[in-house]
Amino acid sequence: MTYIAKPKFHHPGLKKNALGYTHRDYEGKISTLCAGCGHDSITASIIEACYELSIEPHRVAKISGIGCSSKTPDYFLGNSHGFNSVHGRMPSVLTGANLANRDLIYLGVSGDGDSASIGFGQFAHSIRRGVNMTYIVENNGVYGLTKGQFSATADRGSKSKKGVTNTDNAIDLVAIALQLGATFVARSFSGDKSQLVPLIAAAIGHKGASFIDVISPCIAFNNHAGSTKSFDYVREHNDAVNRLDVLVGRDPIAVDYAPGTVQVVEQHDGSKIALRKIEADYDPHDRLGAQTFLARHAAKGQIVTGLLYVDPDAEDLHEHLNTVETPLNALEADALCPGSAVLDKINASLR
Repeated sequence: MTYIAKPKFHHPGLKKNALGYTHRDYEGKISTLCAGCGHDSITASIIEACYELSIEPHRVAKISGIGCSSKTPDYFLGNSHGFNSVHGRMPSVLTGANLANRDLIYLGVSGDGDSASIGFGQFAHSIRRGVNMTYIVENNGVYGLTKGQFSATADRGSKSKKGVTNTDNAIDLVAIALQLGATFVARSFSGDKSQLVPLIAAAIGHKGASFIDVISPCIAFNNHAGSTKSFDYVREHNDAVNRLDVLVGRDPIAVDYAPGTVQVVEQHDGSKIALRKIEADYDPHDRLGAQTFLARHAAKGQIVTGLLYVDPDAEDLHEHLNTVETPLNALEADALCPGSAVLDKINASLR
C-alpha cells in the first residue's frame, strides 16, 4: 500500500551517480498498481533518467491529475516536491507553479483520460504557451480506475474486454502536440526502457514544452485480443523512428547499424521488440515532416516511436512574457508592489 514506505536501508555497495545518489534515492513509495502494469515500467524509466542526469531530487516538482497514471508520482522521487491536482487540471497547476518558481524542474504526469478527455483544453493551452516542462502521458486507451471504459485515445474499431467495439475516432496526442507548437515531441512504449530512458532524459534537458506519449498497456482491462493498446499489438506494429542515447558528461557511445535496418531490443519482461531505425532522410527538426511521417504511418496502422521533433532553439513561457530571472516567489515586497507611480505609468501605456 502507498502508506507503506520502502526501507531506508541502503547497501553500501550500491552504485552512485555524480552527486553521490543511488537509484534508491530516486524511488518513492511501494506501488499499488496491478502487477505487471506498464505504468510501473515508466516509473522505473523516470527514476533511471533522473539518476543518470544526477538531478538533485529537491529541484524537481512532480504534478499530476487523477487516474492510475496520476498515482505514479507517489512511486518515484520521494524527496521531491509533489502536487496531486483534480481530474484534468494538472497543466494549469503546473503552469502556475512554473510561473512562481522557474528554478524547479517540472514533471507533469498524466493519463489519456486525464489529458485527452476532461483535461484536453488544459493540455492544449499548456503546450501552445510553451511552458518549460516535461509532460508525460501514460496512455493505455481506457479508464483503468473505473473498470475499463474507452478513453479518447482508444482507436476506432478496437474492442473492450467485454467485447464492445469503439465507434469513436481516436485523439492522437502526439499529432496535437506537434500542431500546437510543442518543441520536443516523442512517443515510446512502456516495455522499451532502452528507448524511453534517454527520451525522458532529453526531455528534461530541453527548454520549452516537452511532450512524451507512452503507450502503456493496461493488463486488467486493455491487454486482450482486439485491443490496439495491448503488448502484443504494439510489438507487432511498432516502427521506431530512431535509436536514442543521451550523453551527459561522458564519453560518446557508438552505435553502428545502418539506416533502415532493424535492431532487436530485449524488454524488461524478457520479450523482444524490433526497432527500425529511420531512413537517413528523416529530419527531426522538420515539424511539418514529422506531422506527415506520423500521418503516413498511422494510415498503415503502425505505431511510430522515438524522437519525432525537437527545436534546439526553443523559447519558454518566461521568455514570451519577459519575466525577471529571479523566481517570482523570491521577489521582495518592493519589487512586487512598486507603488502607485509605477502602476499609473503601466496603466497609461495601455490606453
